[in-house]
Amino acid sequence: MHPHHLALIYTMVLMSAADSEMSDAELATLGKIVRTWPVFRDFDREHLTEAAQDCAGLLQAEEGLETTVQRIDQDLPERLHETAYALACEIAAADGSAGLEEMRLLEILRDRLRIPRLSAAAIEHATRVRHLTA
Repeated sequence: MHPHHLALIYTMVLMSAADSEMSDAELATLGKIVRTWPVFRDFDREHLTEAAQDCAGLLQAEEGLETTVQRIDQDLPERLHETAYALACEIAAADGSAGLEEMRLLEILRDRLRIPRLSAAAIEHATRVRHLTA
């Protein structure tokens, strides 16, 4: 498994777990993203559950959040930082609302991955309009 795939999956699992609840909608979105986004084209989906469980285990440890965010930053090439942020936004929007914990985690990821404010705003806006209902 490529380190960047693991980092992207960790990003999604981390966002899903931010409010201490991994909703069915978030898990379904995670699976759909892995099946459809080009960045996962060469990812073996057989490893998805294992990667998600590894991330959950890492989060349970002392300083788990910091360790996980640090690992995401280390394992992602800079060209995929905005992709990771977009993935985080998709998971945050999956269940129809983003709580304070999710908003705080987006801020942490934005800062750690050095996402420019305008880029972050554009990604957030695109995610929001994609998830609007009539």
